Amino acid sequence: MDDIDRAMDQEQPPSMRWAAHLSHDRRRSIHTVRAYQAAAERLVAFLQVHRGARIDAAALRAVDATDLRAFLAARRAEGIGNASAARELSAVRGFLTWLGAEPLRLKGPRVRKGVPRPIAPDEVVALAEAIADDAREEWTGRRDWALLLLLYGAGLRIGEAVALTGAVLPLGETLVVTGKRDRTRVVPLLPQVRAAIEAYAAAVPYALERGAPLFRGVRGGALSPGIVRKAVQAARGRLGLSERTTPHALRHSFATHLLGRGADLRQLQELLGHASLSSTQVYTGVDAAHLLDVYRNAHPRA
Repeated sequence: MDDIDRAMDQEQPPSMRWAAHLSHDRRRSIHTVRAYQAAAERLVAFLQVHRGARIDAAALRAVDATDLRAFLAARRAEGIGNASAARELSAVRGFLTWLGAEPLRLKGPRVRKGVPRPIAPDEVVALAEAIADDAREEWTGRRDWALLLLLYGAGLRIGEAVALTGAVLPLGETLVVTGKRDRTRVVPLLPQVRAAIEAYAAAVPYALERGAPLFRGVRGGALSPGIVRKAVQAARGRLGLSERTTPHALRHSFATHLLGRGADLRQLQELLGHASLSSTQVYTGVDAAHLLDVYRNAHPRA
């Protein structure tokens, strides 16, 4: 056993060391780190039962395709679908490769790529109004209205929006956003969105210092994305909107509506903060699907 193995086995489990690597060296999000670490821990637990022996770093480097097939079969027996199985396989492959295992050629389950469905502009406004009206206090209503308009009007991810600080004030015509892997981008700020954020900033009872969160919870801490998701879920039920109506769907709608108005794919890639153009190209399918829906609903012979 070499020094690396000894450090891993005596100090921390390999899965914890890998999580630290993903967080500090690869700068992955906390959600990705948790999910990947959990997958690694499930693999180790499965192998201990499967082999009937303690699994150390050396044993993990010896894992072969047969072991992974058995692991995936066990996970599928627990009820996970193709998409989850594919993510699980990707996570454990990365874990084993990081440990120094030989790359394993194992075909993952086929995953049908769904096309994100946009939300109509009037539905976005209705959703934001419903959530703002449900707020217990006036300032939280203004907060929710401003946040949802920001997601739709600037195409932000929910995590990017709640990570904004008081340093963005006073607002200008653009906003600097920090996205995945700490990549920054500049997005235009529509006058309506800017006015909504300014109205919230004037009403919030907490000081919005430069280093403090811009969007606050009722007790003054950073607003949790989970609170926003629950509010959207409750409002969409009352409005009869699809289950696909989520905070992230507002970002899809931003992209789809821009594309429908003639935006260039490269421009859209920059606005969304995608590292690869292939991630943005999915919206060409969204736009085509949206136009087909309009055609079918409007054309008398469709």
